[in-house]
Amino acid sequence: MSSKQVVVTGLGVVTPIGLGIKDFWENLVKGQSGVREVDRFRNFPTWIAGTVEGFQAEDFMDKRDVKKTDTYTHYAHAAAVLAVEDAGLALEKEDRDRVGVIIGSGIGGLDTIEKQFKVLLEKGPRRVSPFLVPMLIANMATGYVSIHYGLKGPNISPATACTTGTHAIGEAFRLLQRGDAEIMIAGGAEAPLTDIAFAGFSAARALSTRNAEPQRASRPFDRQRDGFVMGEGAGIVVLETLEHALSRGAHIYGEVAGYGMSGDGYHITAPDPEGRGAYLCMERALQDAAIKPEMVDYINAHGTSTPLNDRIETMAVKKLFGEHAYRLAVSSTKSMTGHMLGAAGGVELIATLLSIKNGVIPPTINYEEADPECDLYYVPNKPITREITVAISNSFGFGGTNACLVVRRVPA
Repeated sequence: MSSKQVVVTGLGVVTPIGLGIKDFWENLVKGQSGVREVDRFRNFPTWIAGTVEGFQAEDFMDKRDVKKTDTYTHYAHAAAVLAVEDAGLALEKEDRDRVGVIIGSGIGGLDTIEKQFKVLLEKGPRRVSPFLVPMLIANMATGYVSIHYGLKGPNISPATACTTGTHAIGEAFRLLQRGDAEIMIAGGAEAPLTDIAFAGFSAARALSTRNAEPQRASRPFDRQRDGFVMGEGAGIVVLETLEHALSRGAHIYGEVAGYGMSGDGYHITAPDPEGRGAYLCMERALQDAAIKPEMVDYINAHGTSTPLNDRIETMAVKKLFGEHAYRLAVSSTKSMTGHMLGAAGGVELIATLLSIKNGVIPPTINYEEADPECDLYYVPNKPITREITVAISNSFGFGGTNACLVVRRVPA
């Protein structure tokens, strides 16, 4: 069976630097950080995060449903609504048996767990919400979006740490390629700004402690990087078979050309020191797309601002791309959004597609001091204008899970 071409026709984001693609893109290009002080974490080693500001779930959901769902579902649903609107889809006119949803979350309803456990301890089991389980489970964002639109197509939810959003879009791509659906709504969502998450990541010494300079704290590939900055939000795309998109005259942002996965098989949190897993997922994605490494123009890097990740990702890029690695533009939009965990892959693919559309590559901000082991061109501090034909977006997660998506410009 021949595989179908798959394109992206709608984008929706809820991020620390903007709600909706217009504000998100403008702030990316400006190099605007969304990292702020968070007063509730003042007694933690880290009290800064990429926070979503000005978001009202009631703008996208019924008030009664808001009370029955976790914040990560609110973000996911809002981003899905924005993506469907951006795609110009009238889903009530589509064959909804052929429309599916894959929205993942690395953690799920952590805020709900934390709050309801406190209720259990202080008030007893009879006061725990009857909606506790559906609020916390990591597939509820997918479930809620599919119920909202009455969609009967594929309905699953990966939970693969920081690779979640990329896996969700990659698996939606595969379903469309196989002909199992005509339209998929896919991406990731996360609402991890909770006491327990901050305590856990702080105990692991994974977070930046540059609390006095929040907007300068996330600094991927910079020699003075000292850890990642946690972020929150959602990034959702609408994917369609090319045939379906053309039949309805849809605007096309780009084609998803390839998808690769791998495992490090090495450590629960640290990357393979030889970069083998990162190398393999990029290599497999390019092979899947039948694209040679020298054809790639831009990499939206995983680029977390942690000492190990940035060095290993750079190593893997150099191993795969050889001398072409030094001709690539590589940037990390996490320098502005913070690390949105399970939502990161969706948001970063959207940034990559907007780069292709606009011919502009957003910068890696806070890049001030070169690291000898990170010696590629990271688009430091200011955007650049460059025509992009092929780009890749990388995601790597705890447990050694890796994924890469290849996207390319569709000729007008």
